[in-house]
Amino acid sequence: MDAESNQKLPVSSSSQSQEGLKKGPKMTRKGAYAAISYMASAVLLIMFNKAALSSYNFPSANVITLFQMLSSCTLLYAMKCWKIIYFTTEPQITTNNPVTLVPFKTLVHTLPLAISYLLYMLVTMASVRGINVPMYTTLRRTTVAFTMIVEYILTRQKHSHPVVGSVGIIILGAVVAGARDLSFDAYSYGVVFVANICTAIYLASIAHIGKSSGLSTFGLMWCNGIICGPILLVWTSISGDLGRMINFPHLFSHGFQAVMLFSCVMAFSINYCVFWNTTLNSALTQTICGNLKDLFTIGLGWLLFGGLPFDLLNVAGQSLGFLGSCLYAYCKLRGK
Repeated sequence: MDAESNQKLPVSSSSQSQEGLKKGPKMTRKGAYAAISYMASAVLLIMFNKAALSSYNFPSANVITLFQMLSSCTLLYAMKCWKIIYFTTEPQITTNNPVTLVPFKTLVHTLPLAISYLLYMLVTMASVRGINVPMYTTLRRTTVAFTMIVEYILTRQKHSHPVVGSVGIIILGAVVAGARDLSFDAYSYGVVFVANICTAIYLASIAHIGKSSGLSTFGLMWCNGIICGPILLVWTSISGDLGRMINFPHLFSHGFQAVMLFSCVMAFSINYCVFWNTTLNSALTQTICGNLKDLFTIGLGWLLFGGLPFDLLNVAGQSLGFLGSCLYAYCKLRGK
């Protein structure tokens, strides 16, 4: 029973007071583990993906995403068949469909989550084009504000003044960090803000649908994979990415295969941690963890790959972002 209960997603109590809705739930020890696990998995995934795309010059990020998704679905299918995991919060609920492994009605219920994930993935990849990296990072960190707005629209979730203040510090830090690159490009700015909106909708959808679908974290991952996987397969076939992958000179290199293996493992881990962290804590907490993760990624990337020029404004902005993230973590741990 303990193993089964660990896979249950937290469900909001209908008797939750208005004051509780304003402040939000206090972060538990389990929630802290979820947040830390996400950040560790995200940093490692970025390092392995960078090694594949930069060190080995692999031509397509979409194909890497496809491999990661197929690997996750294969592992989930095997663990489900061996009864190591369950896709629903109530293990006795089963389906006769040997393909989906979840009731068709439940699969349809998660369709908005899968669509928001596809939009998030495609628009995010397009948003990095036509804009420099410092400004891209600056604009992407404003996702926290969009997440707060989407959370309020979908779940009427309100936040205390200290939490709102910590988010304001993060956004200020992002603006300071990119202050030397505030060149205006209406189209590029627009695409990045659309990516922010898609990210916020995706995270809020995890929190909303995850608590109402009756699915475990593994079940949400499975539904997301079997809906998005075929679409991504068709997309990579039409775009020619699969053809370029077949002609890749390092395809059978043991070093490249090891990097891809660890990339797929970390992708499975981060997908689980995103669902786990978002449903256990909140979409806003997940977004803050993403900002905090960026700081560790910058530091580790500088140590491993170098090439990061020193800029006082950038350091000041990153420090403000770190301060805001720490303040937010303190508020959640104290239940403010």
